[in-house]
Amino acid sequence: MSLHSTEITPFRIEIPQRQLDDLRARLDAARLPAPLPGDDWDTGVPTHWLRELVDYWRTEYDWRAAEDRINRHPQFTTEIDGQRIHFLHVRSPEPDAVPLLMTHGWPGSIVEFLEVIGPLTDPRAHGGDPNDAFHLVIPSLPGFGFSGPVADSGWSVERIARTWAELMRRLGYDRYGVQGGDIGAAVSPEVGRVATDHVIGVHMNGPGPFPQVPLSEAEMAALTDLERDRIRRVEAFMREEFGYIAIQSTRPQALAYGLVDSPVGQLAWIMDKFREWTHPRAVAPDKIIDRDRLLTNVMIYWLTGTAGSAAYVGYAQDQAWGRQPVNSGVPTGAIVFAHDIGIRKYAEAEHTITHWVDVADRGGHFAAMEEPQLLTDDIREFFRGLR
Repeated sequence: MSLHSTEITPFRIEIPQRQLDDLRARLDAARLPAPLPGDDWDTGVPTHWLRELVDYWRTEYDWRAAEDRINRHPQFTTEIDGQRIHFLHVRSPEPDAVPLLMTHGWPGSIVEFLEVIGPLTDPRAHGGDPNDAFHLVIPSLPGFGFSGPVADSGWSVERIARTWAELMRRLGYDRYGVQGGDIGAAVSPEVGRVATDHVIGVHMNGPGPFPQVPLSEAEMAALTDLERDRIRRVEAFMREEFGYIAIQSTRPQALAYGLVDSPVGQLAWIMDKFREWTHPRAVAPDKIIDRDRLLTNVMIYWLTGTAGSAAYVGYAQDQAWGRQPVNSGVPTGAIVFAHDIGIRKYAEAEHTITHWVDVADRGGHFAAMEEPQLLTDDIREFFRGLR
């Protein structure tokens, strides 16, 4: 494909067997570290837990089944702004379906959305109202998975948003909604800013922005009990979890050598976040999300060797992520699950909030994987009045 091509090319995931054989050999020969005192999650992924997951990956996990599951959905690539973009494009059987662009985050991938594709595109077949149907466009972020690696620098949320708007234009969609969580919750409202005349609504799970902590006593007193709990968890995150952002935003290339060369290293790096960000936190992530789905998400990073470029795009553009955006005026909805930390009064500084749902006792950061039905229902409800 030429640098300036606008062609949209059908795509299928077809991993050569030699790559899978190489992975098996690496897993067979994996050298795990000695457990640290206590061997618990406080210092990172416990050795005893990861060893069991590695054994499952090596002996029971079936990539070909996962590959087939993803390939059931139409996939394509196109080149935008010099970057190959991979995406799923799943059209609804309902003629009046609304186009919806869904954006994943880090350390996620298109795998996040596999459970919601059917209900969102074909509600009639899943016990829903056919009037709630969507045509789905689900791209891999630049530098992630089959949209990687990146060809150049500067992949800010604004540039990604402009790329997404061009993608929707190429697909022939003039009016559409956007949805996302994590990085997707930063990119989605930005699409509303760069393509205001085309975006009918923005839906996010776990939206920002988040206030600088600690807050004053007066500001804390003005919050609800639920909101104060979220602020305390932001404070805990900054004390206990910020290290991965510091590394990925300053030395993504140095980190990439270990993650691209060691499948166990890649697995541990991602599983640490799945444990911290799923709900309830005290439960191991493979008790919340199916092991095969967790491993398929890791496989996307491993097979494409994109740990470095995903880190680079996700966190190395800190100047762009930190700026104060303008409010586009596009109707915006949010659902905040139990793990997440969105607070409406702060979100309203950047977004025109017309729909807000707090879920105090269920769900975490990976909403489409943890609570696909609740997320689907909320997306349907929000867009019902905007069609």
